[in-house]
Amino acid sequence: MADPARDTITIAPIGYVRSRFSAYAPSDEMRCSPSEIIVLPAFADGLMGLEPGDQILTLFVLHRAMATGYELRLHPGHDPANPIRGVFATRSQYRPNFIAATVAQVQAIQADPDTGGAVISVTELDAQDGSPVIDIKPHRPAFDGPVR
Repeated sequence: MADPARDTITIAPIGYVRSRFSAYAPSDEMRCSPSEIIVLPAFADGLMGLEPGDQILTLFVLHRAMATGYELRLHPGHDPANPIRGVFATRSQYRPNFIAATVAQVQAIQADPDTGGAVISVTELDAQDGSPVIDIKPHRPAFDGPVR
């Protein structure tokens, strides 16, 4: 039986993405372009211990896809040549909760003296400009990969 107290979850962003991509672009193209995660002042202290060279699992909201909605079955890559699959068997951005996860490489971390927040310069992030960031975790293959 469902727990009514868990029917709705509220998540507040810890920051947002700044990138040159303001509309759809292939993930491979986005990953080749540097971008930044702008961390809000209230969360900047949480970056202590992250260093350039670290890989981070970045959870963000696919905010532009939300306006389009989603289907539970679709052609992967929006290509009708691909057989229809369930959304949870794809990497489609059109999902029930519009949450994405990408491993990015930290290039630099600096304080933002204007806001009191911080700026994380990264590569390999496939998020559009303005995407709300909801969490950052260190990427650890032991946690993020299959159990052996």
